[in-house]
Amino acid sequence: MAPLIEVKNLKKYFVVARTRLGAPKSWLKAVDDVSFTIDRGETLGLVGESGCGKTTVGRTICRLYEPTGGEVLFDGQPVFKLDRREMLAMRRKMQMIFQDPYASLNPRMTVGDIVGEPIDIHRLASSKAERDEMVHELLHTVGLSPEHAARFPHEFSGGQRQRIGVARALAVNPSFIICDEPISALDVSIQAQIINMLEELQEKRGLSYLFIAHDLSMVKHTSRRVAVMYLGKIVELAESVELYRNPLHPYTKALLSAIPIPDPDVERTRHRIILEGDVPSPIDPPAGCRFRGRCSYAMPVCAEQEPPMRDVGDGHHVACHLI
Repeated sequence: MAPLIEVKNLKKYFVVARTRLGAPKSWLKAVDDVSFTIDRGETLGLVGESGCGKTTVGRTICRLYEPTGGEVLFDGQPVFKLDRREMLAMRRKMQMIFQDPYASLNPRMTVGDIVGEPIDIHRLASSKAERDEMVHELLHTVGLSPEHAARFPHEFSGGQRQRIGVARALAVNPSFIICDEPISALDVSIQAQIINMLEELQEKRGLSYLFIAHDLSMVKHTSRRVAVMYLGKIVELAESVELYRNPLHPYTKALLSAIPIPDPDVERTRHRIILEGDVPSPIDPPAGCRFRGRCSYAMPVCAEQEPPMRDVGDGHHVACHLI
């Protein structure tokens, strides 16, 4: 069966400087030649440090940002070739849960209007009574009460606000949701509740997720496959169990070594990989391997050639000259 989402050579550059005549002079390469697939009912984790381009990937897939290059297929349909009317219909199939539950909800709208807005836009209810019933059902689905529909976002905690964001995303009954670090702004105890809720919804509704995060321990729990990004590129992609058991790229090894282990004896004796140097600028990324300036295994070929993504077996892909 063909995957639900196919991302092929996706690029998103932002203009950071122009000539006197207004022509682009300098670009920030936020996403540079990224490819992956997501199957129906699957969660793909996308991880990497801040500024690597994870959020830009998600926003470009659903065309909140217009792409610079590449292609995205949703169930075989090219997303970037759709006109405005066709894209409106496509948004019923793909939705997004944003990172900050405090900034992503309109403070002037009630919860009922926030959750009901997608229903109004796509004309999914024939009457106000039907709309209200749908809103109340959505709030119940995410663990809130129908009485909450009359309240405003500032009356809720961070975890409750994120539940409202989930309800809004579910309002049009999508099959694919981009979860842009949906738990990073929440307390640890609330994080588990949101993750469990997302997993239950996935099981009941057959949802597919792109789960963007920087917490690798959480991604291991939620995702079947994991893609590791560095400076706009995916450097490793594998099944979750395989990636954590056998990381191959030096950057992936460094990320995994930073995960604390809840055993004082093991934590005290294990080797922690400390990366030297700073992350290069995406405005002027280095030639060859972008990680070579911070890699203790860098070779002359790393400065000369960009490592291609290779399949080393069992669906484990890595972009490194060492492999």
